[in-house]
Amino acid sequence: MSDISTEKVKCLIIGSGPAGYTAAIYASRANLNPLLFEGLQPGGQLTTTTEVENFPGYPQGVTGPEMMEDLKKQAERFGADIRFGIATKVDFTGPIHKVWIDENKLIEADSVIIATGATAKYLGLESEDKFKGTGVSACATCDGFFYRGKDVVVTGGGDTACEEAFYLAGLCNKVYLVVRKDFLRASKAMQERVFKTANIEVLFQHATKEIVGDMTGVTGVILINSKGEDVHISIHGFFVAIGHQPNSDIFKPWIKTDEVGYIETIPGSSKTNIPGIFACGDVQDKHYRQAITAAGSGCMAAIDAERYISENK
Repeated sequence: MSDISTEKVKCLIIGSGPAGYTAAIYASRANLNPLLFEGLQPGGQLTTTTEVENFPGYPQGVTGPEMMEDLKKQAERFGADIRFGIATKVDFTGPIHKVWIDENKLIEADSVIIATGATAKYLGLESEDKFKGTGVSACATCDGFFYRGKDVVVTGGGDTACEEAFYLAGLCNKVYLVVRKDFLRASKAMQERVFKTANIEVLFQHATKEIVGDMTGVTGVILINSKGEDVHISIHGFFVAIGHQPNSDIFKPWIKTDEVGYIETIPGSSKTNIPGIFACGDVQDKHYRQAITAAGSGCMAAIDAERYISENK
C-alpha cells in the first residue's frame, strides 16, 4: 500500500449521472475546481434508458446516453476534472475527508459530494436483461408514456408497485399487477386505490417465468400460477417494481442512512450529518427518482459545498 499516490482537492464528487454532472457544472463555475470520479456506471442509470422525453430543454426527446454526454461535456467546458474511477473506501473522521479510488489513489478533499445513485432491483431473468430498454423498465414515470393505450405488467407487491400500477392505469389500456404472495404489502390506502381502479387486474400467487418478445421489443410474458401452470399474457411493457438499493454501503460507517440505506440529508439542503459531506440524487431520494430532481439536488450540493468552503477558509 506504500505506493498509493495522494491528491488534494477542494471539492470531490463521487458518481456521475444528472446529480454528479450538475454538481460538477455548478462547482466549476464557483471556482471549486471539482474532481469527479464517474464510478462503475458512467452516466448512471440513464445510460440504460433509450428515450428521455420529460427532461426540460429537449423538445424532441433525447437518448439517455446522449443526455449524459451533453452534461459531461458541459461540466468539462467549465473546467471540471472528470475521470473514470470507483470509490472503494472512505474516512470521514477529520476535517480533511479521505477517499480512496480503486484502492490505489487517495484523494484528500475539503468537501465531498456523494452522487452515487441507486440501483433498481431486478428479478434476475435472462430475458429481463435482454429486453431492458425495449419493453422492460424499472420506472413507470420515466417510460410509461411509451405504452399509452397498451397492456403492461407491473411486478411487485409493495407501495412502489401499487404506485407504478396506478400511474400506468392512467395511461395504459390494461395493467396486470403480478404479486408472488396472496396479499399486498402496500399500505391500506394504496391497496384500496389499486382495487378501485377498473383497468388494474391483480394476479396473486403468480411469478414471472419468462419475458418474451422479438426484434421490436416485449410482446408477452409467461407467468407461473399457484398450481405450477404456465399463464401466457400478451403485453408490450414489463415494469419491475421490487425496490431500489441506494449505493451507499461504503459511507454507512460515517453517514446517517435510513433502514434501506438512503442517505439522510437535512431537509431543504444536501447536508449530511458530517460537515463538508453532501449528498444528492437517488442515493438520498427515495420519493421522486427523476433525472430533473437529481439534477436539481446536484445544484444544491454544489452551492452548499461552496458556502461550506467559503465559511471554513
